Parts: sequence; C-alpha cells; structure tokens
Amino acid sequence: MAVPTIPRLATDRLLLREWLPEDREPFARLNGDPRVMEFLSRGTLDRAGSDEMIDRIETRWRTDGHGQWAVERRADATFIGFVGLAAPTFEAPFTPCVEIGWRLAAEAWGHGYATEAARAALRFGFDDVGLDEIVSFTVPANVRSRAVMERLGMTRDPADDFDLPSLADGHELRRHVLYRLGRAAWQAIAPS
Repeated sequence: MAVPTIPRLATDRLLLREWLPEDREPFARLNGDPRVMEFLSRGTLDRAGSDEMIDRIETRWRTDGHGQWAVERRADATFIGFVGLAAPTFEAPFTPCVEIGWRLAAEAWGHGYATEAARAALRFGFDDVGLDEIVSFTVPANVRSRAVMERLGMTRDPADDFDLPSLADGHELRRHVLYRLGRAAWQAIAPS
C-alpha cells in the first residue's frame, strides 16, 4: 500500500516533508550516534533498525493521518532529522494521546531547528488534524528537549510525571516528565 501524500510544511529555514530513499543513510548515522540517542530507552540503532523505524513512520501516516516528517534545512537541502506527531503505543494515565517529538543530528543542535519545526507540526496537529491536546515527554535529565517543550508553550505538572512501562524498576531512563499543550493555549500563543 502506498504512503498517502504527506503534506509538506515550510518554515523560514526548514522543510518538513515526506521521507525519501536518500534519507535512510543519514538517518541511520543519526540513530547510531550515542549523543543523539542518549535519553532514548532503546539506545542506538543499526541500519536495519533505523530503516524499520522509517517504515513504521510511513505506516503511521497511512493509519493515523499524521506522523513524523523528515526535516530538511532549506539553505542546503540537507536532511537533519525528524519532527512530528505520533500516538504512544504504551498505556499510561494520559493515553491515548498524541505526542510531538523530534530527533535531530547533533550537528543541527543549538540552532533552534527543533523549536521551529515543532511549531509547524503543532499548527498542523491543532489546525489540520483537529487535536484538542498534544503532549511531549522525556527523561528529567534531557534538558535540551525540555527547553524546546517550554519554548513551545507546553507546561508540566509534576503530578503527571510517569514511569515508562517498558523499562524495569530502577532503570535510569524509566522516569519521564510529561508536558502538555491544549488547543486553547496554543491559539493564545501561536505565531500568526
């Protein structure tokens, strides 16, 4: 079954677009970088695991009508990672829900790309998909991602923090912080 047309979203510096065959190699490099994968429970991925992830992303676009875009820097057409929307597959007090997430190559960090792309994805989620709330979560130590969540206007209530069910008690990445953003709050802060 063909992947439905994935809408392209353009920001000042970035293009959120469909996945291309030539994205697979740089995505595998990104997923194999311990710096990028430091706070993710599955750790680094080999090429096969990275390719399987793209296949799952494309399937989710087909089944959910939203997903994670490949992100390209417009100035030089360089693939830098992904940003997008996905429904978590685990059960927690806040699920079912839609999460916004990102994974960028380390060389792309510190330029505001995650925030810029995530704003476009939030707009799509609220305005085009019609979501009432979008969440994001990470481990407490992931200060870079938490800063992005806060720049997006997402808020955290420590009472919502949770343990990732797929990890054993005592695992250093089990505890997660949850950030939320509702449609009304987004409309109040959304750039026009």
